[in-house]
Amino acid sequence: MVKARKVAVVGSRSVGKSSMTVRFVEDRFVDSYYPTIENHFSRTITYNSQEYAIEILDTAGQDEFSIMNEKHLIGNHGYLLVYSVTSRQSFELIEVIRDKILNSIGTDDIPLILVGNKCDLNYQRQVETAEGEALAKSFKCKFLESSVKDNLNIDSAFEDLLEAIENIQNPTVKQDDKCAIM
Repeated sequence: MVKARKVAVVGSRSVGKSSMTVRFVEDRFVDSYYPTIENHFSRTITYNSQEYAIEILDTAGQDEFSIMNEKHLIGNHGYLLVYSVTSRQSFELIEVIRDKILNSIGTDDIPLILVGNKCDLNYQRQVETAEGEALAKSFKCKFLESSVKDNLNIDSAFEDLLEAIENIQNPTVKQDDKCAIM
């Protein structure tokens, strides 16, 4: 049985959300930048011996003044929070975007993965890896840096999000290793 999962890729403008999504779905690098209004993509993958039909909402770039559309937030199983390591502003907006998501959904228990994209542009870096790790720790989510150009951690970002979704949707019950004789 194929499990359907809806995810949204969110972040500020020109952090590589669309390029990341196209790389994951079509395995190609999109070099040019065309501002995205909203796109839907889908891909079926096998992860942990389970088949998943993943519907991906590639959102328009956010800034602190834009109102994130409710339809971007409702009905998704998880979110990739994407910033560019070459943009301090995109990093600082992540917390605002996360808060908008949490306020709209009404729960803190939502699968998130924090992604610092464009790590291949190390010479332009404005956000250190340790800063991303610290923010992810405060969000209680996984963190990774990616490069769409070099195809680094793109599949991992989506797979880690699937894992986070499954941990909430289908939590594993821990069994005690103790033996009781009655």
